[in-house]
Amino acid sequence: MTISLLLGVHAHQPVGNFTEVIDDAHLRCYGMFIRVLHQYPEFRFSVHFSGWLLDLLHERHPADMKLLAEMTERGQVEWFGSGDCEPVLAAIPHRDRLSQIETLSAKIARYTGTRPRGAWLTERVWESAVASSLAEAGIEYVAVDDYHFLCTGAAANTLDSFHTTEESGRTLDLFPISEQARYRMPFSPAHEVVAWMEDLARQGQRAIIYFDDIEKFGIWPETYNWVYERGWLAAFIEGVLASPLIRTQTYAEYHAANATRGIVYLPTTSYIEMNEWSLPGPAARTYHALVESEKQQGRFEAHKPFLRGGIWRNFFSRYPESNWMHKRTLEASERYAALAPALKTDELQELLHRSQANDAFWHGLFGGLYLPHLRRAIWNNLLALEARLDAISPRTPVSSVDRDLDGHAEVFLADRKLLAVIRQDGDAALVELSSYALSHNFGDTLRRYEEGYHARVVASEQAAQHTTDGTGGIASAHDRISFKHVITAADVVPDARPRGLFVDTWLSGDDTAIAPTYLALGANTYSAEEDGLKLRKSYALDGGGLKTSYLASADGTLQIEINLAMPSCDGYAGRYMLADGSVPCGFGQALDIDKAMRLTLVDGVLGGKLILSSNLPLAINGRPHFTVSQSEAGFEKIMQAATLTLRWEAQAEQTLEITLTAESGE
Repeated sequence: MTISLLLGVHAHQPVGNFTEVIDDAHLRCYGMFIRVLHQYPEFRFSVHFSGWLLDLLHERHPADMKLLAEMTERGQVEWFGSGDCEPVLAAIPHRDRLSQIETLSAKIARYTGTRPRGAWLTERVWESAVASSLAEAGIEYVAVDDYHFLCTGAAANTLDSFHTTEESGRTLDLFPISEQARYRMPFSPAHEVVAWMEDLARQGQRAIIYFDDIEKFGIWPETYNWVYERGWLAAFIEGVLASPLIRTQTYAEYHAANATRGIVYLPTTSYIEMNEWSLPGPAARTYHALVESEKQQGRFEAHKPFLRGGIWRNFFSRYPESNWMHKRTLEASERYAALAPALKTDELQELLHRSQANDAFWHGLFGGLYLPHLRRAIWNNLLALEARLDAISPRTPVSSVDRDLDGHAEVFLADRKLLAVIRQDGDAALVELSSYALSHNFGDTLRRYEEGYHARVVASEQAAQHTTDGTGGIASAHDRISFKHVITAADVVPDARPRGLFVDTWLSGDDTAIAPTYLALGANTYSAEEDGLKLRKSYALDGGGLKTSYLASADGTLQIEINLAMPSCDGYAGRYMLADGSVPCGFGQALDIDKAMRLTLVDGVLGGKLILSSNLPLAINGRPHFTVSQSEAGFEKIMQAATLTLRWEAQAEQTLEITLTAESGE
């Protein structure tokens, strides 16, 4: 009896990623994989490319994409669809799921002449609501982890073929991806993987179901040498084709020739690693310790389905910055959906789709919430869309709503140039300051959080450790511990307060620090009373700038923190400029000014500048704000913001006015 190998690979790069990163990925992975597989026409497989990446590869690497089209024409390759810009389908409205899926399906049809019947599920995030959306969009089957099935109590020996689910009367078939196959390929020696597959064939298993990131075949650490230079991929293909017990099929071929194994209803979940990553730091450590204990006791495989961890949407409750982006994209979706059909254009829809790209909304070993350029891409597209929507239907200049559902209303101050959003949570600080001309949110930063993996930073002697799986293969990125930068325990101390704009601290005569609690006096005016001191703070949009005014009832020192997301970060293109035109340093260096009434932040990546001016002299200190996060390449420090701390020696009944003005050009 033969066993069917259903091998699928998923290729994706985040919207907004650097072209040099994509070119390198193609050099080390996409192009190499395509060219190797092209040499073996009998080896059938399935592919998924996110739409944004697919367009770029056709533009930048047409020769390899022509090979892929040739492989499609000869029946070797099946294409999978999904959302065009790789959204987590569960996190966007039904109407946007349909438009995202249809956009990519039409794109694949244009490039290959075929429409996909299967779909890749972003990060394998499953919620039952997506089933009806996928079915309505013409998708017949998707691949999810076998872990999803095990969580229903399903027996492992039934997970060698597809099952059927339904939602609201619409049906969808589900293929369970083999975890054992994911962990073996391409990390174990090729002959061992082939032998394992042959053993499964002898046991009567119907299919080996594999669908995973193509980046494992050349981009993950050590894999380029292993997969191509040392020949793992060619050896694996030749071993499979030479085996009398294994035959390769596309998912479409297998699906057409076999009946469902029966009905199944999956719980809300993702792959098991994601379920750990989605937990807050303390809970993640507890969960990890529980998993390790079960492994040491030899019970993990039996108990794994019941050790569920969190769900993907936890990232919205874990990280207010992610939640704010998400709820702002939902707002834009509502506004776009409300347009008359004649006003909806492909350009507007693409901007909406790009603002829904998944990568910047979450974080684990992968995911890009900690990467400023990926968050910036969300804001670039969202703000470009909003500017066009405002031109069609201007919004109210002042409005108040709890947009992010955190229990505190946000006040939106808007004109054609700027949007300032004040969070009424006691700090009365800005959560967003967006320039429509620059399509940039200067409030797009990230505070320091306690992450479960930060415990490894304290034990930094592990930095040089190199872990292998003991089989003669190479280590998966999940098992590696390495450090890209020198990191100390002080670098991972969590922030006590959110990092917004105009976060205030009052210093009394003995330098006792008081965080004023502001209460709203109106839409944009706030008052705080602390130990006899009265502070008044107000915001106004004024001729293309944001003016923030302070009035103190007594002498003292007000410290004002302004966290600014500057695209150049600590790169060479970002610099401070004084009133006389001199440049003291870049954003990544320490800035200390005793007295100033004007400071300009010039940013070459942004293609613009932000001018800070005041009516009274201020002491200004500038420091780079770094966070520490993990990626497949190791632990790294990433600059999130240029943090300006303004110090005002206040006099009773004196008014301080600070204006931030965004301008295009340097």
